[in-house]
Formats: sequence, structure tokens, C-alpha cells
Amino acid sequence: MTGTGRPLERQDVAPREPGSGELLVRVRAAGICHSDAHYRSGLSPMGTLPITLGHEIAGVVERVGPGVRSHEIGDRVCLHYLVTCGECVACRRGLETWCERGAMLGHHVDGGFAEAITVPARNALPLPERIPFEHGAVLMCSSATALHALRKGRLASGERVAIFGFGGLGVSAVQLARALGAAEVFAVDIRAEKFALAGRLGAVAIDASRGETVAPLMEATRGAGIDVALDFVGTPAVMRQAVRCLAPRGRAVLVALSDQKLELDPYREILGREAELIGSNDHTLAELSELIALVERGALELSPAITATLPLDAGAINGVLDALEQGRAGVRTVVVP
Repeated sequence: MTGTGRPLERQDVAPREPGSGELLVRVRAAGICHSDAHYRSGLSPMGTLPITLGHEIAGVVERVGPGVRSHEIGDRVCLHYLVTCGECVACRRGLETWCERGAMLGHHVDGGFAEAITVPARNALPLPERIPFEHGAVLMCSSATALHALRKGRLASGERVAIFGFGGLGVSAVQLARALGAAEVFAVDIRAEKFALAGRLGAVAIDASRGETVAPLMEATRGAGIDVALDFVGTPAVMRQAVRCLAPRGRAVLVALSDQKLELDPYREILGREAELIGSNDHTLAELSELIALVERGALELSPAITATLPLDAGAINGVLDALEQGRAGVRTVVVP
């Protein structure tokens, strides 16, 4: 990325040699996230340009820096995208997202739309042989963000979940909600071609193409409402629907990046039902290990999430980013260098 609002360019950049405590990883898969489209458009401030995008990354350790004992050349790994210091007040309190010196791969420092990337060894998690690199990459953001949002929503066994936006995050969120004990899961989307997949994954599809979702959700829950609603869309209309569909003491979790204002009726939509509006940002390193364990035991299957792969080609990647901005992309596209 050389500038805001400009197409990504292919450039030859020598990978940085790993220093003390670092690894050089040969990238085998890098997911294209909707956030990448937001970064390209300027919705979220970037680090110093030019910068290589891509924060869903899996690959093989190719070189090991001095002092690294946790990894060896040839290890299969997936990469936690938040590089932290591990020493500041936030890190010591387990709040790594707010690390004083935190930097995100593909956002503040070079990411994974490349042949290789250099990262701290502590950011590389072992990727079991039975998990494909493409799945390992997607785990690092879309699945992890979905799990973190459900945790923030304090989902309890027997509760009802509504997922607004059945895309890359939604495919994981449906399965994770079921694994965490949700009694019913509803997948809300405007694209009819996604409804069959939602049903196969154990969700009830709600057609939002006509703009109204609260009444159908209330009817589907027999008037009870939704306990945890996840917003993966980010428009004011959808955010408000996520609030208005809530049951008493329900929780709406906002996940999608958005710079649009949200207007609510405080008494009728929040106070009267003791509803909660919760922000969810990123995920934690511990949650990534939990996710890998869920995949290994069969509770999370990511094959339905990956609808396409493509080579490390600027034109092809730009095409996917364009489609994401226009709301016509598949569930998840993964770059395979």
C-alpha cells in the first residue's frame, strides 16, 4: 500500500533478517480481511507508508534468530497479528490490545501479502499438521475476532445468538456459538446464496434484504428476543437492529469497523430492558490457542469459510478488496504465494 485510496502495488522488498528473539516465516497462506479494504480506503489510520498489508498469516519457519529456543526451521506456524512488548502496564494486566508499544502486522508494520515476513517468535503459534495453512491463516483474525466478540457478549449456555452479517466472521461465529452452548443461532444477511450454508452450520437464516430484521427475529424466538447480538456489518441501521432485537438484559456487541454515527432511544432501547452495548476489538493470544484446540476436536470447520484462493498478485488482491467494499465478495479469499 503506497497511499490511501490507491490500488496496492507489487514491489520487490528484501525480507528483514531475524534479530534476537525473532523468526523469518515463509508465508504459505494470507487471508484477505474486510479490514484490509478499510485500511486501503483510509477508514483506519495506517503506519508509515509504504506498507505491506495482510494480517491473517500462516507459514513455515525458514530462519531462526539468536536466542530463540521455542521454534525450529521447518515448523508450521500461524501468526498472532498483534506485536506487543510484554512489559508495559497493559501487557502485565493481560490487556495486550492496549500495549503502549503495540503494533499490528499489516496495519502498523509489514504484513503477510508477501513471500516472507519477520516476526517475534512469541507471535508464532504451532500449527498442527491436520490444519491446512489456509485454515490456520483465517483462524488468526476472522475466527479469533468472532470468539472474542462472543466472550465479550458473555454468551451463556442456553442463550440465543443473532449474527448480523454472515461473511468470513459469521461462518466462524455460528459454529463457535454452538460450541459455547447457544440454544439457537440466527444468521442475518441480505444475500440469499448464504442461507443454505447457514443452515448446514446449524443456524436459522433471517432474510434482511427488505431491511427489516427485528420483527422476524422476534417471531423466530417466539417473542423472547436475542440474548447476544453480534454486528459484523457496521452500518447505523444494522447496529440499531442489533440493539432493538435484544431480550431483557441482552447484549449487543459491535465488531465491524465503522465511522458512522449511531443514534439510539436510551429509554426504550437501552435502559428499559437493561440492555448493553459493547465494543469488541481484536482478540488475545490465549484465545488463539483455544481456537486451535476447537479445530482439532472438530468443533470448528473452516472449509466453508474459504470460497477462493489466489496467487500473490496485486491485481487479483485489489479485485477482492474492491468486491469487499462493494459487498459482493465471497466469504473469505486467501492468498497462497
